[in-house]
Amino acid sequence: MKELLRESFHLFLLMYLYFVQRSIGATDTISTTHFLKDGDANITSPDGTFEMGFFSSGSSKNRYVGMWYKSLSVRTVVWVANREAPLTSGSGILKVIEPGRLVLLNDTNNVVWSTNTSTSVQNPIAQLLDSGNLVVKQAGDDNFLWQSFDHPTDTLLPGMKLGWNFLTDREVYLSSWKTQEDPAPGDYTYHCDPSGYPQNILKKGSNVVYRSGPWNGLHFSGTRNPRGSHLYKYEIISSKTQVYFGYKLISSVITRLILNQNGALKLWTWGDHVSDWIPQLSIPADNCDAYKLCGAYGTCNSQDFTVCRCLDRFVPNNSEAWKKRNWSGGCVRKTELNCLQGHRFLKYSHIKLPDTRNSWSDVTMTLEECKNTCSKNCSCMAYANPDIRNGGSGCLLWFEDLLDIKVVSDEGQDIYIRMAASEPDSLEKSDGKKRKVLFWILPLSVGLILVILSMLIFHRRRKKALQLKRKGRSGRNGNYKMDHSGNCEEEFEIPMFDLSTIMKATNNFSIDRKIGEGGFGPVYKGILPNGQAIAVKRLSENSGQGIQELKNEIVLISKLQHRNLVKLLGCCLEGEERMLIYEFMPNASLDYFIFDPSRKASLGWKNRFEIAMGISRGLLYLHQDSRLRIIHRDLKTSNILLDSDMNAKISDFGLAKNFGGDQVEGKTKRVIGTYGYMSPEYAVDGKYSVKSDVFSIGVIILEIVSGRKNRKFRHLEHHHNLLGHAWLLWSEGNALELIDECIKESFSESQVLRCIQVGLLCVQKLPEDRPTMASVVFWLGNEGLVLPQPKKPGFFIERNTTESAESSDEGYLSNNVLITVLEPR
Repeated sequence: MKELLRESFHLFLLMYLYFVQRSIGATDTISTTHFLKDGDANITSPDGTFEMGFFSSGSSKNRYVGMWYKSLSVRTVVWVANREAPLTSGSGILKVIEPGRLVLLNDTNNVVWSTNTSTSVQNPIAQLLDSGNLVVKQAGDDNFLWQSFDHPTDTLLPGMKLGWNFLTDREVYLSSWKTQEDPAPGDYTYHCDPSGYPQNILKKGSNVVYRSGPWNGLHFSGTRNPRGSHLYKYEIISSKTQVYFGYKLISSVITRLILNQNGALKLWTWGDHVSDWIPQLSIPADNCDAYKLCGAYGTCNSQDFTVCRCLDRFVPNNSEAWKKRNWSGGCVRKTELNCLQGHRFLKYSHIKLPDTRNSWSDVTMTLEECKNTCSKNCSCMAYANPDIRNGGSGCLLWFEDLLDIKVVSDEGQDIYIRMAASEPDSLEKSDGKKRKVLFWILPLSVGLILVILSMLIFHRRRKKALQLKRKGRSGRNGNYKMDHSGNCEEEFEIPMFDLSTIMKATNNFSIDRKIGEGGFGPVYKGILPNGQAIAVKRLSENSGQGIQELKNEIVLISKLQHRNLVKLLGCCLEGEERMLIYEFMPNASLDYFIFDPSRKASLGWKNRFEIAMGISRGLLYLHQDSRLRIIHRDLKTSNILLDSDMNAKISDFGLAKNFGGDQVEGKTKRVIGTYGYMSPEYAVDGKYSVKSDVFSIGVIILEIVSGRKNRKFRHLEHHHNLLGHAWLLWSEGNALELIDECIKESFSESQVLRCIQVGLLCVQKLPEDRPTMASVVFWLGNEGLVLPQPKKPGFFIERNTTESAESSDEGYLSNNVLITVLEPR
């Protein structure tokens, strides 16, 4: 009986210890008796959202105490305790000691990291809350001795506050990791700045590189709420004791704001349907997010090719520098201010308000009171309502030059800028002028309208007569479309050429007039009766492309006008013939030069760099500045034509896609393109976006620098393509070894290195890591910028060593996606 009781007691004891151990393993608390040891069970927040323990980052062997989301498939670290004091062995211990400090001990029992407190308690504990806040407090008490939310690393979680507590004179701000594997503080910091009217600023070291604009009651001036803002709400709280920025959730979603090691501020939400993070906001977003890019009184507009302009009634401070796209000197008033001679205020609308550091504000004033206050001080340069809600309220005054102004056409705010009294008021002047002009214009306009109507009637009758005469076949100015059979119907507003005219121009498509051939068919040079040279693309019966591609090219390129896009002169749709007529490019295509040993020497570095810039500007126009948003989908060197001055022009829009509205990505089961230029997500999954084109131009830039073709590149020491080779050289600090031997006497080292870096940034594996074309143009065209460090390129896999150097670009079937590859012309 005693033996049975003894065994029962032992069994009970074992079960008790087991459940105690499991309970301890799942605890959310560290105490003076329960430690967190490297290798033991982690602590977890009560609802299971967050987990804290020891970890190593990437290939680094250093050990850190950090916090991450427990249930997500992608480990995402949101806070690191000992970011500046890593452990070099796996025997660290995190414990709480009296009078109330959390300490990290190394293998020799020395403190390498610790919290601080000025209060002593008897029973201190550290607890991980559901919010992701690690707090030190007296057990059973809700007052915190210390909290991790006051000491963030690179991540802002909902409920955290960035800003200043004026009572304790303490600032809370984000700081980036040093590298992807080193959580030590990096170069970039993100602050809520209270030195004037509150705004957020991003710094690199001590230099401001981005400014959000002041808070206007709804969002930051000149910016929209980010995509997904119905899930969370931003706020800035300002009082005599504190100023801070934060955001709170208004829906059940996992979200985080992170400042990465390259200085990009990104807002992410977790997508359960994709089991990955989904980007909602990325800053900087375009060229105009660069702090004071256009100098004082200069306005930045990313939709404008010139980027920087002076405000109306202002002129460049240095005209020569301005012409060279050096805008840092900013602008000055056409008429200088003179306090003794009076002043007036002019209203400027739809702008991101200037830098508010050192500004003055009073939230109780009306706009009229604000104007009067500014008028009484000769140093006051401008005034505005800081709060746009309910028609506007409050007073914001600037006493120095106005910096970092951005044009925001559909958002932005009004500002009233001080001008000399002699400077005319545009509204008063235009109203008076209208009254005088209307007296004369009304009777004249009636007669003009009658003349225009008569001309329109005559033109329509003449056009109809010509169409009847030609039986709808072809004319000098067509207005046609094609049905699915290739028959011509009315739609396209594009010049039409007679077949007889084209046959005569090309000498009946003689072989000596043939200048190339692509997926569409052969291309011929022609000479029109007026002596104009043309290029004729003739649809082949065996073409891999067809009526849809031809129609696509006509529809898209006829609506596009840019110096770096080839010009479509018209088409010929007569009988069985389907032809596109382009301006003739006497210097053929880019691949004709850079891949030919005998011709590449004639293309010096200056020409190559201008070609890279031209392609980039043309692609920026397609993606952002044209009436349509165009994804080219087949950008390659053979589709870059060169005019008589070696200016680059993008051609071949048969595979292009037009995105409308807010569409940012598409997917297809018919993936058509050229190996070596297709992005990974397009080639494998059929997904395409503007970032697919960015990948292609990255390949082209690296080919321009090296004079080598990506897909057919071979090296004795490895089996990577050109992208992999460029990445290896860049990582080893030997990037200049990539340059073509032909340009070693003419190249600019800084330009070449910048091109290589931009090229590698463009061909990064993940689309979200690649820059926009606005950034590419900005980076290429501006010396002295510090660019992000590129990650590994797409297709960074060594190829089969038996693959022939002259292997053809054959199509293949992958993941039920049909890959049709077009050979370059």
